[in-house]
Amino acid sequence: MTVRITLTLIYSLLTAQLAGCMVGPDYVRPEVTIPNQFKEVKGWKQAQPRDNVLSGKWWEIFNDSRLNELEEQVAAANQSIIQAEAQYRQAQHLVQSAQSAFFPILNLTGTASRFRAASGQNVAVPGVRNLFGAAGAIAWEPDLWGSVRRQVEANTGNAQASAATLQALRLSSQATLAEDYFQLKVLDAQKAMLDELVAVYSKTLQIAKNRYSVGVAAKSDVVLAETQLESARAQAINLGVARAKLEHAIAVLIGKTPAELSLIPAPLDVQPPPIPVSLPSELLERRPDIAAAERKIAAANAQIGVAKAAYFPTLNLAATNGFQTSTLDTLFKAVSRYWALGPAGAALTLFDGGAKNAQYKQAIDGFDASVAVYRQTVLTGFQEVEDNLAALRILEEETQVQDKAVTAANLALALTINQYKAGTISYLNVMTAQTAALSNRQTAVQLQGDRLAASVLLVKALGGGWNVAMLPSPDEAGGEVKWTDYLIFPVD
Repeated sequence: MTVRITLTLIYSLLTAQLAGCMVGPDYVRPEVTIPNQFKEVKGWKQAQPRDNVLSGKWWEIFNDSRLNELEEQVAAANQSIIQAEAQYRQAQHLVQSAQSAFFPILNLTGTASRFRAASGQNVAVPGVRNLFGAAGAIAWEPDLWGSVRRQVEANTGNAQASAATLQALRLSSQATLAEDYFQLKVLDAQKAMLDELVAVYSKTLQIAKNRYSVGVAAKSDVVLAETQLESARAQAINLGVARAKLEHAIAVLIGKTPAELSLIPAPLDVQPPPIPVSLPSELLERRPDIAAAERKIAAANAQIGVAKAAYFPTLNLAATNGFQTSTLDTLFKAVSRYWALGPAGAALTLFDGGAKNAQYKQAIDGFDASVAVYRQTVLTGFQEVEDNLAALRILEEETQVQDKAVTAANLALALTINQYKAGTISYLNVMTAQTAALSNRQTAVQLQGDRLAASVLLVKALGGGWNVAMLPSPDEAGGEVKWTDYLIFPVD
């Protein structure tokens, strides 16, 4: 009768657990304000219809084979990404750890003792005795109020957030590499320009010397020409410091030491490509950092349920089946067998000094904080898109004007040099014209680099081709579970 009652109780508890009785609020994604259109998208040159969605290998839109080669190495060898991958696996195993609470705990014990009763005791067998025992015990706490299920839900949300954070880090590392790479090409272009100017200044210096030797120019012209020449050489050398740092940074991003990577100078022959800009409403689905923030809200919401379940009583069930005898050869015979149902106990906390209330309110506060983080992340996402749309539009306008300035400065320089050769002006006029031409050319090169950097940052702000469908499902967030994982010892 006792066994039948116990089995009925266990069946009822299992049914209640599987029926999904869970306390705490069910998750609903918080609302955010979404504009109908990006403010800065007016006049934006959109990509062709066949290219209206960024691919996972977004850097290929720049058509730079060396950049493609470097970017491919980021995901495979970048140590920060490898660390984030390990942290995601940790989050998956936390889901498995929470799921283990659904199952009972099984224990197997074996005992052996040899003893003698104290004098004066009434024992059936006086003197020294042996006692051998073997028993199996099962203990289980039914998830009546959904505490375990809410904890699994929370850990699953955290694992999904970890997966999105991994992708956000991968995108950030890829974008940083592209920025560094294009800035390195800008420095190479500036170095090539300065080397070209050194050759021009050398010829100008020779003209000044020739004019001085025949008495039609002052010694000061020669000194000024030498000063300008050596200044250009110094500027060209100084660029090497920044270039070396960028090359070292690129090496670290692809998981190599600086000594393992050397990038030979290459011309700045890359133009900012047209980038597909989606609707603002789609940004929430395409940015991994926004997805990570949203999944953390879901996890925080589930923690409210965990805290609320602590108010309700807990029930513990146990059963033992074993053997006990004074002789080892009869240990596993039926006569030595014993069993016990229990202890079964229910526990309800009546007073804890406000600890459970504090934990419950803390969970609610954590949820509110995660909602604020999510909304701020969304706002930041819109800001980054608008910033780089504006930057690309304004920089393109500036480039068109700057190109005219370069043309005018070069023409003015040519006229000034001819006038100097003719002896109608001093060398100071030549220096002024050369300085203006150099400054305008340097600005033009830097503008091209700024446009490329803004293009990279816009791609990053748009999610780099990622979308929320790439998040692991709840089952995937729990990781792959093999039967060997249920063993009490690790099996690789």
